[in-house]
Amino acid sequence: MNNKAKLISTVAAVIAAIIMLQTLFFKFSASTESVYIFTTLGIEPYGRIGSGIVELIASILLLIPRTRVFGAVLGLGVMVGAIFSHLTILGLEVMDDHGQLFLYALIVFLCCIVDLWIERDFFIQRLKWKK
Repeated sequence: MNNKAKLISTVAAVIAAIIMLQTLFFKFSASTESVYIFTTLGIEPYGRIGSGIVELIASILLLIPRTRVFGAVLGLGVMVGAIFSHLTILGLEVMDDHGQLFLYALIVFLCCIVDLWIERDFFIQRLKWKK
């Protein structure tokens, strides 16, 4: 992997991690918006706290170069759930946020896709069995 690809991968990982870490305060402090979202989904409080823990783990993994691909996979999984929830149950706009949470989910999703694409060879090697 060349230096330009490493830089793009790092920037994408940092953006995804910052967005996920920023939302943790709202999840762990039981903000009105977070409680509303997870109550609407029928998984409050365990879904809110559980998704916060998973996002924290994904963020940490994204910030460590050797574990970045695993953080990207985990972040991608969480964001697929978030995007699906917005498209099917919550709607694009939640409590007059003008679609900000949906946009954040899309940005994290795209950053994780970029990371996985750039790091795909490393990821494939990690999945192979050692003989």
